[in-house]
Amino acid sequence: MNGELIAIGDELTSGRIVNSTSYFAASHLFGAGHTITAMATVGDEAEMIGQILLEAIDRSDFVLLTGGLGSTTDDITSVAVSEALDRPQTFYPEIFAKIKESAAFKDSPSMEKMAWLPSGAEVLKPGENMAGFMLVYAEKPIFFLPGVPHQMRELMLDRVIPILATWQENSFHLVHQKIYKVFGVEEMEINKRLADLENQDERIRIGYYPMAAEVHVSLTVCTNTTEETKALFLGKERLLKAALADFIYGEDDETMASACGALLRDKGLSLGLAESCTGGLMANMVTSVPGSSAYFQGSVVAYANEVKQGLLGVAKETLIDFGAVSEETAAAMAVGARQAIGADIGVAITGIAGPDGGTLDKPVGTVCFGLATPQGNVQETHRFSGKRAMVQAKAATMGMDLVRRYLLGRV
Repeated sequence: MNGELIAIGDELTSGRIVNSTSYFAASHLFGAGHTITAMATVGDEAEMIGQILLEAIDRSDFVLLTGGLGSTTDDITSVAVSEALDRPQTFYPEIFAKIKESAAFKDSPSMEKMAWLPSGAEVLKPGENMAGFMLVYAEKPIFFLPGVPHQMRELMLDRVIPILATWQENSFHLVHQKIYKVFGVEEMEINKRLADLENQDERIRIGYYPMAAEVHVSLTVCTNTTEETKALFLGKERLLKAALADFIYGEDDETMASACGALLRDKGLSLGLAESCTGGLMANMVTSVPGSSAYFQGSVVAYANEVKQGLLGVAKETLIDFGAVSEETAAAMAVGARQAIGADIGVAITGIAGPDGGTLDKPVGTVCFGLATPQGNVQETHRFSGKRAMVQAKAATMGMDLVRRYLLGRV
């Protein structure tokens, strides 16, 4: 089915909040075999909401709106929809009874507003304390979900996608999709490597999504039988993996930190860090993974040369002869981190994140890495493009990738 997404709220049109709900909805609807033909973001203006909704209904098989279902004065989605679709506001006593059970109702009696919906509305989860309803208009399903991300996601997965799956039986397709997480190669090079896979078969789609320091590549296969989908997908996946080889570090919800952490846990090894230009960003990545205490010992953020010397044992002569941004200093920092923290593996990052500090020999984006292990030490230098935050993100991810490659025997 073809659908459209409409996100509502001044906080979105002003740029105060990133529209993550439309991204989530589009990716999961696409994975369920639907095509999103348009996405709109609208401020809290009733006439505009109604106009865009009517246009979307005219063009699409279904429409999904998010936001504007709360109890504050700027939550006007229900009223706007009632006016646009000529569905009078109707009081739903069962919803109000649930609202009154909430502790927040005592302080915010205006929450009664959430019990008034357009006539004909079907509450998506009557027993839950969350907004969200569906209307059928012109024989098409129109979904209204809250802008609160975790509530919106729950309703999307538990109600919207199952309802759409049975709405038009003749349009049913079997879809298989996987996301491949790629690091260490640019998007254009990935596209070049996969060029032979594209445009060969209308049942196959390949997508490229730059995500900070990484590129996420999607492979989607859509057919009418389970056997056909599985066979086609496995064949194309083999070709994709062969083309990207070691640059793929994980799939779907896996992150660089979780992939690296799984290897550390499996091998029973611990990790210690020494960071300069990344300022603890790599440590943040490591500890974002639940259970990382099983392998992560700690980190030293050694920004000043005095800290590199005092806490990590980097020789003054090394800093004078080679500079703070050098493979020699990175190697010494990694050894120092491994010893000071008591870890099996030590990783160090030192570089020039910019926008100032670069030279002809060491321009902005130059980052040196050190890896200290029981088998010996490894040093690498990389040059990253982008502004300061991007250089830092790429450097921290590269530090994780250096550990991953070592654990896989690739360095």
